[in-house]
Amino acid sequence: MSIRIVPDDNQPSASIEIALDKSLPDYDLDEVEQPTPRHVDAILVSQGFRDLVDDTRGILMDLLTQTHPHHPGLDLASDSPLVLAQLTGAICPGNDEVYRPGLWIVLQDPHAKPKTALPSATRERVAAIATELVKRLQLD
Repeated sequence: MSIRIVPDDNQPSASIEIALDKSLPDYDLDEVEQPTPRHVDAILVSQGFRDLVDDTRGILMDLLTQTHPHHPGLDLASDSPLVLAQLTGAICPGNDEVYRPGLWIVLQDPHAKPKTALPSATRERVAAIATELVKRLQLD
C-alpha cells in the first residue's frame, strides 16, 4: 500500500494520496494495474470505485469526529478538528509505466490562521487518520 501525505505550503491543510496496489473484490476492482492513465479513468467512474469513495467518506467522517482506541493517547478529533475539504479518485503513477487508481483526500483545519502551515502535531494526526483509514478499508 502506498500512502503519500503532503502538507500544503503556507496553508492549514494536507493531502493524502492512497494508491490501490491490490485488487479489491468487494468493490469489483480486480485489475488495478493499468498501462495508461486513460485505462485508470474507466476504473474511477465504475460503481465499485464509487462505492469505495462512499465507504471512505463514511470512515473519514467517523475518524474526524471521534477519538479512536487503536491510537491510545492520540485524539484524532482533538480541540482543533480537521474537516474533509476534498475526496476524489486519483490516477497514481507506479513503477515501470504502470498506473493505479487511488484516493485523493484533502484535510483542512478550518480554525487555523490563513497562510500558515499545519503544526507538526496536526500533521501527525493526519498521518494517524490515513493509517487508520487504510486499516479500516482493508487496503493494506
